[in-house]
Amino acid sequence: MSTSPSRPSVLFVCVHNAGRSQMAAAFLTHLAGDRVEVRSAGSAPADTVNPAVVEAMGEVGVDIAAEVPKVLTVEAVQASDVVISMGCGDTCPVFPGKRYLDWQLDDPAGQGVEAVRPIRDAIETRVRVLISEVAPA
Repeated sequence: MSTSPSRPSVLFVCVHNAGRSQMAAAFLTHLAGDRVEVRSAGSAPADTVNPAVVEAMGEVGVDIAAEVPKVLTVEAVQASDVVISMGCGDTCPVFPGKRYLDWQLDDPAGQGVEAVRPIRDAIETRVRVLISEVAPA
């Protein structure tokens, strides 16, 4: 599927943790359907995601494996309408005219499913708001 002016693209960047980035990207893909093109980037490979994150997402019908982070590139940032950084500090390249959002959410790494559920729910709430801002129905 290609990006069009009516279908904005959102890039999630979480350089040191794939769990939050993948939860957010998976929720956006799940909730926005074909209204938003979702990309995600990070340094952590998919197989390092906390199994509790996968379980917590499965409970709400979201397959986290569908959103495997890619390597962050300058081209990916340039090609995206909105860039969401999660705890990246100065590691995400900044370009004039881009909309940047920074999420500071609890890190689910190493936590069990009981601890991950509230993080998942907080991310879902934020994603619903993001959808209404980026791709209003």
